[in-house]
Amino acid sequence: MPSQSEGRPSEARSRLLTTATRLFYAEGIHAVGIDRIVAEAQVTRATLYRHFPGKEDLVLAYLDEVDRAIRGQADEAVAAGLPAAGTIRALSESIAQGIRSPGFRGCAFLNAAAEYPDPESPVHKAVLAHRHWFLETVTELLARIQETGAEPAARHFVMMRDGAMAAGCLFDPVLVCETFLRGVERLLQVHAATDYDGPEGA
Repeated sequence: MPSQSEGRPSEARSRLLTTATRLFYAEGIHAVGIDRIVAEAQVTRATLYRHFPGKEDLVLAYLDEVDRAIRGQADEAVAAGLPAAGTIRALSESIAQGIRSPGFRGCAFLNAAAEYPDPESPVHKAVLAHRHWFLETVTELLARIQETGAEPAARHFVMMRDGAMAAGCLFDPVLVCETFLRGVERLLQVHAATDYDGPEGA
């Protein structure tokens, strides 16, 4: 059974990660320094470095937390047992809910990629890994509707999602979400009815 002393570092790690997640998403990764995170998490620098040897480790943990949350949304949509089109709609609605939520500032992964453009950066690679998983997930769902054209249709879906996430913090999020959800509905119709070969077919 863990002792209290073993439990405290875990609590401190959670507090550090929660603080970093809030600040990185709201203000940008490079804009937030270690001293700010330490002060707001109410821990010492030694405690931070015990859990995260460097800032990059903390950034990667932040992205992992966001990745887990998005995977959870996808798993919840799939677990509902709806037909594939219904699952896509449920996933799209969860994306729209995020865009309409207070404090929305775009896609955490696209934001991170903009701050870490080097393809060799572990942060950039984490972004690409997440996006690869998301594309595969949507492709598999669309393939259940019709296997032919599932991958280009999934790429179209991801591009619409990226556009909605970018526009959602610049313009009226309600209108952005309405446009996104209408686009998803049209994509599903086209994919189910024809051999989808790209946005031109829509």
